Amino acid sequence: MRLITFIAGTFGIGLTVWMLSRFGLHDILALIATGGWSIAVVIIFHATQVCASALAWKILAESHRRPLPLGDFLALRCAREGINNLLPVAQVGGEVITARLLSRRHGVGLRRAAASTICDLTIELLSQVTFTLIGLGVLFCLVNRSAVTDELMESAGAALLLGAVFFGSQYLGAVSLIEGLLMRIAAHLGWGGMEDIRGLHHEIITLYKTRSSSLRAGALQLLGWSLGTFEVSIIMHGVGHPLSLGQCLVIESVGQAAKSAGFAVPGALGVSEGGYIIIAGLFGVSPQVAIALSLIKRLREIAWGLPSLVGWQWMELHWIVPEDAKNPAHGTEIPEQS
Repeated sequence: MRLITFIAGTFGIGLTVWMLSRFGLHDILALIATGGWSIAVVIIFHATQVCASALAWKILAESHRRPLPLGDFLALRCAREGINNLLPVAQVGGEVITARLLSRRHGVGLRRAAASTICDLTIELLSQVTFTLIGLGVLFCLVNRSAVTDELMESAGAALLLGAVFFGSQYLGAVSLIEGLLMRIAAHLGWGGMEDIRGLHHEIITLYKTRSSSLRAGALQLLGWSLGTFEVSIIMHGVGHPLSLGQCLVIESVGQAAKSAGFAVPGALGVSEGGYIIIAGLFGVSPQVAIALSLIKRLREIAWGLPSLVGWQWMELHWIVPEDAKNPAHGTEIPEQS
């Protein structure tokens, strides 16, 4: 995995350097400097997307008898984004880490935390595919059919199929098979704590069947993706190339899909920029402007991600208490902090 990550990271860095040199680093930096005010605005505006995503996760994780504070999910969502965007974890390591943190917070438990995280990730993927299809629908209303639009539609069809397989496999028992395998490995190797995930498959199906929760979570996730349209609009106005909201919706939907497709490359370096160049070019946007758009988005990711990584370490220290930790004075277990 380290070798694959290294190769993918090297490819991403090389592709980014090539694009910057090919399209003129000086021109791109000048555009970013021109849109300097938009950087601060999109950093602030991103809070709306974080709130929508955090609330969707909260709805899935909590039970009717035990409401959970939204602030915890805001912190976890920020940590999740920071880990996925800034660390070489193939854009899924944040889910694993924050599920572990959630499991020790307010007695949620590993099974519920893992189930809600898997459901949240699945619903987020399906809502992104929906957002991409909406964007392509708008695209066909704005431009004439071409080889590029046909390829985009084929890619969207593949993404829809992948999402359906990912969702359907959970209903057909894929999680149950993984759960059984983990239990066998844990028993063989003498791992402790794995009993906490017993019944994970049933927990996931129960969450999906709670229709009101899954539908509300899906609507919030779709709202979160849609708010990115305004982020693109703000940036494009900032760099002096304003576009209509419809055009911004298309650029955001396809650009985010390209970033997700490049999950193997740390931070989707180069892949995300290439996606913006292709889709924005359909509206007459130059490669320099498209790259500037992508880089301003990355500056926003850094501005949110670095404090989030610090917050993650704080949560590791204050939310996770080793089971065998003892109070040196009284010989009793240290109670979990809340």
